[in-house]
Amino acid sequence: MMRCRRYFVSGRVQGVFFRDSTRRRALALGLRGWARNLPDGRVEVLACGSEAALQELEAWLWEGPPHARVSDVVGEEAACEAPEGFTIA
Repeated sequence: MMRCRRYFVSGRVQGVFFRDSTRRRALALGLRGWARNLPDGRVEVLACGSEAALQELEAWLWEGPPHARVSDVVGEEAACEAPEGFTIA
């Protein structure tokens, strides 16, 4: 069963290849969705797929790429249609 979750990632997450690294990790996990920068410095991620893959992505979001410094990840269920692929917005 496909589920969708929206994540808001805080910390040093812009300018450190966070969105592209998230895209690569999500695709490796078979997830669909997108990642985008927010004006307040956070990154927003929409991910859709299996519960196990979503849990694995959420655990990775707490780490991020090598130069990121994640201070918080807030996840919530998202009621939407899963987009095709995984893009950077």
